[in-house]
Amino acid sequence: MEIFKDKVQVTDKITLGGDKMVLFAGPCAAESYDICMETGTKVKELCAKMGIEYVFKSSFDKANRTSSGSYRGPSVDMGLEILAMVKKNLNVPIVTDVHESYQCAEAAEVVDVLQIPAFLCRQTDLLKAAAQTGKAVKIKKGQFMAPEDMKYAVDKVRGEGNNKVFLTERGASFGYHNLVVDMRSLPIMRQYTPVIFDVTHSVQQPGGMGGSSGGQREFAPFLARAAAAVGVDGFFIETHPNPEKALSDGPNMIPLHEMEGFLTMIKKYWDLGKGK
Repeated sequence: MEIFKDKVQVTDKITLGGDKMVLFAGPCAAESYDICMETGTKVKELCAKMGIEYVFKSSFDKANRTSSGSYRGPSVDMGLEILAMVKKNLNVPIVTDVHESYQCAEAAEVVDVLQIPAFLCRQTDLLKAAAQTGKAVKIKKGQFMAPEDMKYAVDKVRGEGNNKVFLTERGASFGYHNLVVDMRSLPIMRQYTPVIFDVTHSVQQPGGMGGSSGGQREFAPFLARAAAAVGVDGFFIETHPNPEKALSDGPNMIPLHEMEGFLTMIKKYWDLGKGK
């Protein structure tokens, strides 16, 4: 199995496939400027201390919530305004989800990386619209997708002349309300482009609480260590000052006060996986 050798530019200063671990982290939804700043400030500080490259993550819209009554986010305009202020005041790059083709150009005016949600990874028009912005495109592997089939999603982005594309593993559907991570998917997808491991959505239980999703964050450390040992280029982690009161995906987010220990552990195993 031949591993993809090239580096992928995430921002002007951050690359995947190099000697530094990259972390995409923040609250699931951009609930408020204060929550985003509290979370981003702490994670940025930890990453600086540990030599980890940091990209702040939060969503202006969660269009794929289980119930139509669930919190979706602060709206496109307000959400992008919050992300723009976080980017300016923390001086960090930003990644956010896009769900519709028309959102790509507007979001690209603010953020550095456009994330394609797992359920939408086959949507050709969305992938092309994201690619055409010239921004880096982060594609989550669908829970229903074979890892080798993600090559075609990557090809759709590259076909628009944008080579700044990479993949994210977040588990595969296993019966009802459960996900399982097949660690073979990491080297399989790494043949095509760098790979990020989504720690927190891999322990999500989609629709597992009736009208909302559940999660088993107690398993997050085990999966993170396994992914680091297999070999990934970075991690995606959703974190929040108080997950129990978070408006989206609280059950699978890592509490902010636990992030220092969590990142210390991940970095140790990632270094070992890299032979450091």
